[in-house]
Amino acid sequence: MKRVLIITYYWPPSGGAGVQRWLKFVKYLREFGWEPIVYTAENAEMPVIDASLEKDIPNNITVLKTKIWEPYSFYKTFIGKKQNEKINASFLSENKKPSITEKISVWIRGNFFIPDARKFWINPSVKYLNDYLKKNPVDAIISTGPPHSLHLIALGVKKNFPSVKWVADFRDPWTNIDFYKELMLSSSSDKKHKRLEKEVLKNADSIISIGNGMNEEFKTILGSNPEKFTVITNGFDEDDLYEGSIETDKKFSIAHIGTLVKSRNPETLWKVLKSLCEINSDFRNNLEIKLVGKVDYYVMERLKHYQLDSFIRKIDYLPHNEVIKEQQKSKVLLLLVNNTPNAKSILTGKIFEYLAANVPILAIGPTDGDLAAILKQTQSGLISDFNDENLLKENILKIFSGQNITPDKKAISQYSRRELTRTLSSLLEKLCNKN
Repeated sequence: MKRVLIITYYWPPSGGAGVQRWLKFVKYLREFGWEPIVYTAENAEMPVIDASLEKDIPNNITVLKTKIWEPYSFYKTFIGKKQNEKINASFLSENKKPSITEKISVWIRGNFFIPDARKFWINPSVKYLNDYLKKNPVDAIISTGPPHSLHLIALGVKKNFPSVKWVADFRDPWTNIDFYKELMLSSSSDKKHKRLEKEVLKNADSIISIGNGMNEEFKTILGSNPEKFTVITNGFDEDDLYEGSIETDKKFSIAHIGTLVKSRNPETLWKVLKSLCEINSDFRNNLEIKLVGKVDYYVMERLKHYQLDSFIRKIDYLPHNEVIKEQQKSKVLLLLVNNTPNAKSILTGKIFEYLAANVPILAIGPTDGDLAAILKQTQSGLISDFNDENLLKENILKIFSGQNITPDKKAISQYSRRELTRTLSSLLEKLCNKN
């Protein structure tokens, strides 16, 4: 088999969406003639732990680990957290409004830890991997970010092994990510981020994005070599689906699975649900708002404002196998896009597991974006724009009344993790066969 080194920060027992993309690729790569070698952090800061994902790690795989120093102990002390408390991603605050110290810490993060807090792992990792590859050559290297420091590790290794093909995989944008402006960057910090981003795009042999919108954005940044850009979406794993008998929720459960941050708060949805409860007693008696995962303090306050708190069923973080079951039990799966300038290109990993759950999807986001295109292609759900209350109300009532939504199983099947790994392996073969 050919050998590919995969540089990833997130690896089991870390949980959450960030770990699953490359865990699943690694699970299936051997089927297509590639032996994966994983390089990851020995003592990474993990927002959540999910031991259930360890079942997907192939037997006898090589996993290289080195220690990483991250400034989180200082950060926790600064904002008043205990050292054993987890740090939430995406500016999530569950219990209170962000304090002035948290706002200061965000400014420090954006301007002093470029590209991110894992920057101190770059040089030690480059040295370690250079030594490893001298004795254990590989045919290709893949870095996946965020954190984007991992692309800089690959960049450093590529300089020492120029004949080895390097693929930079972007699960999220870099300078076009939805919270980029929240980092409060100085002009010089902004320039540094953009310079490093362009250096990665220029030097990588291939760039993978998880959606068409992000792919086009990266093409625009580089301004040349459009052929090096490829889209490989996230997906679902058939092995994860619960095939036993599942009793669906008794109530009309509108379920949001995953972290619900302030920038994703669906204000229009709360307005519409309040209105429907006031005018439709049957709807009111059956409604359940099922929130599985961490929810920002601000979102909970808005639900209370619209007098919807009595309809909430809050479920804390669940292992991935339990999340899959909870999705399949729901009556509606709620999919939200951040209302930000890059909204059209946002394509969360959650959408693909939603597709496989065979449950109607209710989406709020651009009706001409990447998400809308997939919903239309797979016939899996209904979408309305951020402020379109009338269409949203219409979509909810269609699902509530039992209007049949029949997903196209053949269209959905192309997003299976096995098929996506087939696409990845073809890209690697083509890349390595180039002179």
